[in-house]
Amino acid sequence: MWLLFATLSAVTAALMTIAGKIGLKNVDPTLATGVRSLFMFLLMAGIVLVGGKLKGLEQIDGKGFYIILISSVFGALSWLFYFLALRTGTASKVAAVDRLSLILVIIISILFLAEKLSLKLALGSIMATIGIVLIALA
Repeated sequence: MWLLFATLSAVTAALMTIAGKIGLKNVDPTLATGVRSLFMFLLMAGIVLVGGKLKGLEQIDGKGFYIILISSVFGALSWLFYFLALRTGTASKVAAVDRLSLILVIIISILFLAEKLSLKLALGSIMATIGIVLIALA
């Protein structure tokens, strides 16, 4: 099931990039990110309410809440920087460079989550990095 959700994430991220690039034509990227965040909040709040998930809020302990808070700060900054880059960069190059997050996730997950680095993962990471650089410099 994770593969289906990951694929849907990639498809919706691609559509977000194209819609964002079109929408930024005459809009400040910071304002656009704020408006986008507001709509995302409303959509997610509706999904939580309709799905009956609000009762799970009490299960989040202090540490979990703190980690979610930190994650939201990084997510908001990521969107802001992404929209700032989209404003002046081409969508394909911005999206490619943004995918360097994959390489960073691999490195950080090895260092802090004790995930293992296999030969396939190392080779894939190197090839992905080369591809990202080639696209960025195209």
